[in-house]
Amino acid sequence: MEQQIFTNEVILSWLQYYAKNTTLDLEHVKIIDITKKNKNIIPTVEAHKTTMVFTNAGIDDIFYRLWNAGLGECEVWYNEGSDPSGEILHQKVKDMIDRGINASAGMLVINPNARNTAKIGLSNEMFQRGSIQYVGSEIRAIILNKMMLAPQDDICVIGGESIAIEAALMAPEGSVIAVEYSRQDRTTLEDNVAHFDLHNIKIIDHVDADSMKECPVPSLVFLVASASTEQELSYLVGINPNINVVIYTLDFKVAANIAGTLQSLGLTDIDTIQVAISKLGSNNTFKQEPAPWIITARTRKND
Repeated sequence: MEQQIFTNEVILSWLQYYAKNTTLDLEHVKIIDITKKNKNIIPTVEAHKTTMVFTNAGIDDIFYRLWNAGLGECEVWYNEGSDPSGEILHQKVKDMIDRGINASAGMLVINPNARNTAKIGLSNEMFQRGSIQYVGSEIRAIILNKMMLAPQDDICVIGGESIAIEAALMAPEGSVIAVEYSRQDRTTLEDNVAHFDLHNIKIIDHVDADSMKECPVPSLVFLVASASTEQELSYLVGINPNINVVIYTLDFKVAANIAGTLQSLGLTDIDTIQVAISKLGSNNTFKQEPAPWIITARTRKND
């Protein structure tokens, strides 16, 4: 079946169709065309009360995925054809989990419990268990704050699995290149990508011209410092001299010496902080978690 292209004219016709035939408030409708690459429907529906979804026929599990993500009480408004005409039907997602999409069309998903706020620092219990030892959610929240993500950013994340997931949620119009050297860690990350139903993450196993030739040039890199950090940064700065950098390390020597490496690559505005988190235990004593250093380098271009 030939895919329909949802042009501005087509999108406007669907908006007019629902505006004329429903009492729904379309003033703040969020439009998402999932026929295009890298579009995440679940985070979009979670964050917006009204989402207009444009999709082609042949997606058999879309409503099951919404239900599986806890969105079963959302209501779907749709028709049975490919044109914005005829009777409008509506059902809850939980009653549609055995249905697929049988025609290219626009449908409305109404989420009365939408929270239009960013989720920063997800609890580790929300991630799939596997080979990865996740950084604490409080530390991750600080890292994401330092990354200063925008919705359209293209990001490279090296060795930061939970950071890659949250970055993909926070940059729905952008993309994440997740670099994982370990096969086991790549498998766990793939499980998380499926669990969060993300379509804007590409997983690769190393950083070089061949592995990244089909990836967008990142404007930001987050990496966990390792023996290959200098090589990774040299390549990334080579393809984007204005790249912004955020580095995580538990090694004091790395934290003390990394500024010289960044300066030698032409990066500026280098800042280093140490973050310490203590949690009260069951015996009424505080237990201090590992205290990492977070190093940032931001180019003058962004000032």
